[in-house]
Amino acid sequence: MQLRQTSLLGTIILAGILLGGCGAHSKAAHRSNSSTIQAAAKSTQASAKSQQRTNQYANWRRVKKVKLPILMYHSISTGNSLRVPAKEFRAQMAYLKQHHYDTLTTNQAVYALKHNRVPQKKIVWITLDDSYKDNMTRAWPILKNNGQHATINFITGFANKPNHLSLTDAQKMKASGNVDFQSHTVRHLDLNDLTYQVQLTELTSSKKWLDKNLHQRTRVICYPAGRADGETIKADKAAGYTCALSTAAGIATSSQNPYNLTRQRVVPGMTTSAFAALLQTN
Repeated sequence: MQLRQTSLLGTIILAGILLGGCGAHSKAAHRSNSSTIQAAAKSTQASAKSQQRTNQYANWRRVKKVKLPILMYHSISTGNSLRVPAKEFRAQMAYLKQHHYDTLTTNQAVYALKHNRVPQKKIVWITLDDSYKDNMTRAWPILKNNGQHATINFITGFANKPNHLSLTDAQKMKASGNVDFQSHTVRHLDLNDLTYQVQLTELTSSKKWLDKNLHQRTRVICYPAGRADGETIKADKAAGYTCALSTAAGIATSSQNPYNLTRQRVVPGMTTSAFAALLQTN
């Protein structure tokens, strides 16, 4: 009797060991399968995004030289030469829509200038400097209503400053698809007055902040004082930017230095014909 009990106990213990081993193996296999599935999903998503980017430019035509009007705004309000009233901004956006202008995203603008390819429509790149709060309260509703896009050059150190966009504002606006955000440095200082190392810190820190908080690859730096010397351009490249915006007047082209792109300043009180002249690429 005792022998049979001992034998039975041994059988139970052995079964437990085997079952435990199977359970451990099953869990390991599950983890392995889960990792494989996750990796496959990420690969599929990356492939889909790549395909989407390719399809986006499938109907763009090649040209010898891209000519791109980059409109420069600041505050959408009144008070000085940098403030364009909302009524005028609305009329100007209506003009672009009525005349069939494609309002490019940052990525589209960079692609056009880099590859000498443009969409079938006329093109314009709308930029707003300094990330004022009224870009959200006044410009954004107009852009959404018209189905248009603009780029806001964000001063990352001003995110908690009154009358400027917060991070929450930027995240909400970006999610709409009508706005993207690029760098206008951390403190909005004249880069040419700074040492190379301080310039690099301003450029790198603002880019990292935008990349992290808006989940993007920030590609463009807009110069706070609108100008750059050789050291600034060297710092742009070291920080990982693809292009840079100046305040020098003119139509940007694919033959320009991509780190010193010209823009067309929009000022308050412009007539329709004066605004239209900013867009002329002939």
